[in-house]
Amino acid sequence: MNLRRLWAIVLKELRQMRRDRVTLAMIVAVPVLQLVLFGYAINLNLRGLAAGIADQANTSGSRAAVMDMIATGVIAPVAEARTPEELVAMLRRGDINVGIAIPPDFERRKADGSEAVQVMVDGSDTAVQGAAAQLAQMPLTTIAGVGAAPLASTPSARPISVVAFYNPGRRSAVNIVPGLIGVILTMTMVLFTGVAIVRERERGNMELLIATPLSRSELMIGKVLPYIVIGFLQTTVILGLGVWLFAVPIHGSLLDVYLASGLLILANLTLGLLISTAARSQFQAMQLTFFFFLPSILLSGFMFPFAGMPRIAQWISELLPLTHFLRLVRGIMLRGASLSELWIEACALIAFTIVMMSAAILRFRKRLD
Repeated sequence: MNLRRLWAIVLKELRQMRRDRVTLAMIVAVPVLQLVLFGYAINLNLRGLAAGIADQANTSGSRAAVMDMIATGVIAPVAEARTPEELVAMLRRGDINVGIAIPPDFERRKADGSEAVQVMVDGSDTAVQGAAAQLAQMPLTTIAGVGAAPLASTPSARPISVVAFYNPGRRSAVNIVPGLIGVILTMTMVLFTGVAIVRERERGNMELLIATPLSRSELMIGKVLPYIVIGFLQTTVILGLGVWLFAVPIHGSLLDVYLASGLLILANLTLGLLISTAARSQFQAMQLTFFFFLPSILLSGFMFPFAGMPRIAQWISELLPLTHFLRLVRGIMLRGASLSELWIEACALIAFTIVMMSAAILRFRKRLD
């Protein structure tokens, strides 16, 4: 082995890496991003779950019971309701994670030691369901108020009962499979279009496209349309296997599921086009795709509970299309909500698509330089 020739190759690779700014940035950015996400943004100890309160008793004892549960830090009140039915509607729309229902005869139930408080939990997120279950472990004397006598009880009754809606068996597949639709679409759609324009340059097809009378908008939209069909095909495969192999329910409209998937497909495709206008090679396009995919899967609520993240991480996750899609697809499939009830999340995806498509069209030039 000739050491001089070997050293020449090493120098050549180092110089090429120095010229490749994207790769150079990834060397530092990827470990920093992973360290920040795993060490700071990800928190499995859920606190401050959004809760709705329906206190039909409205007595000093019922108010004390609510304050005791809030004092645990597990829940944070964000809405009030008059009836348990209103709490169920809030859960279905995703406005709250937990509903606290106190019946009108709270004082009698408290004295008897029977069920006095019902905690309704959005079971479509198993992490939230597990955190809210801590409320059922509160001591029997807690909801009687400070200094009160212990509650009478029977072995089969507890004053606080937790009822999980939408996934009472806490099956992980029910929570994961709908989210996998978004994860797979994010990975494939961004990657496919991320290399689309770059591939045309590398194969020499850009010269032919430049010679055509196509406008920038026509070229970019034409690049997107074929992948929409592929995205819907992937959605169908995941849905079919999820229902067949894992018995994942679809409580809402199947049309709404496809409409929500279509919004995510468009959002990811337009982002991929923007990446393709910035990358100089297919390898760079894949690097940028990975740099976007990593925070998407970690901050969207797919792997780790959204409620456990710090406020700044939640703000960042609101910029990711996968975050809004997970709320849409879980709301439709698991909670039976309609797309019109989740219109805020749909509008967020539409706005993301418009911004990304506009930026991609403005950045693209029908030139080789």
